[in-house]
Amino acid sequence: MAWDAGTMGRAVQVFASSPPPNARFFSSGQRSHRIAPATQLARAPQRSITGAYVEKSLEVGENAVSLTDNMPELVSSTHQRKAREAAVRPSQPGSSQLPRWNIVWEHIRRGLHFIGRNFSIFMDEQLAAPVGFNITSPDMLNSLIEMGLEVPIRQTDVERILHLQEMELKREYGMNSCGRKAYMAEGLGDTHDWNEIMDFQRKNGSLFNPPSTTAAALVHNYEAKAHRYLYLLNKFGTAEYPKNIHCQLSMVDALENIGISRHFDGEIKSILDMTYSCWLQRDEEIMLDITTCAMAFRILRMNGYDVSSDDLCHIAEASYFHNSPQGYLGDTRTLLELYKASEISVEDNEFILDRIGAWSGHLLKEQLSSGALERTQSIFAEVEHALDCPFYATLDRLVHKRNIENFVTMSYHMLKTTYLPCQTARDLVALGVRNFSTTQSIYQDELKHIDSWVKENRLHKLKFARQKSAYFYLSAAGTIFDPEMSDPRIWWAINGVLTTVVDDFFDVGGSREELENLISLVEMWDEHQKMKFYSEQVEIVFFAIYNSVKQLGAKASAVQGREVTKHLIEIWVDLLRSMMTEVEWRISNYIPTSEEYMTNAAVTFALGPIVLPALYLVGPKIPESVVRDSEYNELFRLMSTCGRLLNDVQTYEREEGQGKVNSVSLLVLESGGSVSIEEARGEIRKPIERCRRELLRMVLRRGSAIAAPCRELFWKMCKVCYFFYSRGDGFSSPTSKVAAVNAVVHEPLDLAS
Repeated sequence: MAWDAGTMGRAVQVFASSPPPNARFFSSGQRSHRIAPATQLARAPQRSITGAYVEKSLEVGENAVSLTDNMPELVSSTHQRKAREAAVRPSQPGSSQLPRWNIVWEHIRRGLHFIGRNFSIFMDEQLAAPVGFNITSPDMLNSLIEMGLEVPIRQTDVERILHLQEMELKREYGMNSCGRKAYMAEGLGDTHDWNEIMDFQRKNGSLFNPPSTTAAALVHNYEAKAHRYLYLLNKFGTAEYPKNIHCQLSMVDALENIGISRHFDGEIKSILDMTYSCWLQRDEEIMLDITTCAMAFRILRMNGYDVSSDDLCHIAEASYFHNSPQGYLGDTRTLLELYKASEISVEDNEFILDRIGAWSGHLLKEQLSSGALERTQSIFAEVEHALDCPFYATLDRLVHKRNIENFVTMSYHMLKTTYLPCQTARDLVALGVRNFSTTQSIYQDELKHIDSWVKENRLHKLKFARQKSAYFYLSAAGTIFDPEMSDPRIWWAINGVLTTVVDDFFDVGGSREELENLISLVEMWDEHQKMKFYSEQVEIVFFAIYNSVKQLGAKASAVQGREVTKHLIEIWVDLLRSMMTEVEWRISNYIPTSEEYMTNAAVTFALGPIVLPALYLVGPKIPESVVRDSEYNELFRLMSTCGRLLNDVQTYEREEGQGKVNSVSLLVLESGGSVSIEEARGEIRKPIERCRRELLRMVLRRGSAIAAPCRELFWKMCKVCYFFYSRGDGFSSPTSKVAAVNAVVHEPLDLAS
């Protein structure tokens, strides 16, 4: 949220309440300190103090603006004058200095009651605190006590948090990082070199953007730009804190993470266009803040904006992080953003992203193993999930469900304040819940339809065939999740079921005669009546292909406004012929070269009949020239190669038992036995990585002849392949993905937490 003029011009208004009955009132001469507050609860009193601190600094600045010489003496004399003025004014008991702060008494009373009522919550270490709160806030609170205010805090609590603050300060000075100390400057008082702090001043006059740090600096060391920043903030609300770009990107991220971004396409585009313009100008609001920089890179790149990883060179090394305010605090959220950004690699030579991913991942693992995150379960689970499951190895709808269920407990704060108001969070969750629940009922009906289709086409009678309707529907609903995408989802799943049946028929279920008979029937197509069926199995498989292509062709042709059935038939013919090539290799004991194998295997992985027809159903028109374009073929090749190699790494033992070769066994054979199976698997993972990066680059780049919704289907299927094959053969297992099916299709959201 942004600071407005009203906030800075007066103490924040908070709910009044009576202090706890056992509270002891502390006043001048005692120090107090609080740690680990709930961000929302802590925000009000801290902003009260900050507002007063800004006014105090402006008083100094207004008197000094025309007299820039001999500044320390001027500041001192100004304070003395204010004290003399305060001495002759009427005042409340015990508050001789209050008039100079110009704060309404009712606001002070309510603020003090707020502190007394909520201080026990402030002490709760399980709750997320604004960054640096346990250093900066005690000094601010001490300022209240020195003013003569009676603060309702028990002496034992004061002593406890004072001890913790001293420990933290010792740690801070042991770090010997000027940047970290500068960020916490308002909590260090006169012990810091304020001239050194001004090295961190930004173009807008602020220090790191927070008004509190800037005000503290101005009190100790007048500077015209800092004074102007606070003056404009106080008078007009023109400066914004928390940072506007970070807040807006965080909102975009939240919308995408819970699956409702499509409802805000226009607003998101405006935000991203503005952010991209700032990125190109290397705006310090992005570049000087690690978290914002990493988030901007990730979101912009994933939304098709041309951002270079070279622009992250200043945060490529861990030393930059360690010497930042985020590094001082071991800020997990910043590390997480860096790690997520490092995964969005689209080329082999993006070494900066590789370095960022290596050290940020290492630090996150250290935090997990040390138990440092266990106190905050939400961030612990989020880090664990990010390290365990890359963004390209999960399904969108699983991500949405997880984020909706954990949205309220996720740490939506940045450095010194929150940026997502409670009501906004509740509204987003409500919209996400409604969207997910509505589409889930649609998914259930669609899966029933697919199961009925399997029975109508008698596929359940084929004993050799794996029954995978639930898994294929999961792959469809998990990625093509919008409710209006029913046709692409259904036909994606139906064709997936059908390709699995055909694959099993060629691998184990059919004789050579049956396979040749099936190919001839499909090649003849509408003239298939001229041939006899070699067996009932052939008849069942053929009519399942024939009827589905006829229905799908009619629907796709209507969407496209041209006849596309012929192309669908070609896709099936190519698949069957390539599958027959593998059968002939197996029967003749022929060992293909790696190049021969991959050229054929990219087709026999059987993604063609699943993905390519779906392109016709997602909306954009696809001319015949695009279907024959090299880009179209390259997208298909990269997707299929990535999927095939992922499959090979996990299924080489089973395929070896069937007398088949794959990329792993071929590599071992070609090495003459000098390469082990495990070494071969490791080598195969390298081209998988290259294909994935290149595919993502082609999917994200603008100026393509193929519409973005169509290109995205290739990437969605790549994610499906990772989901099923990144850890074992999850597709062949009858149980490994059942929980995911239930989560997406059957089980309602768990909002109990």
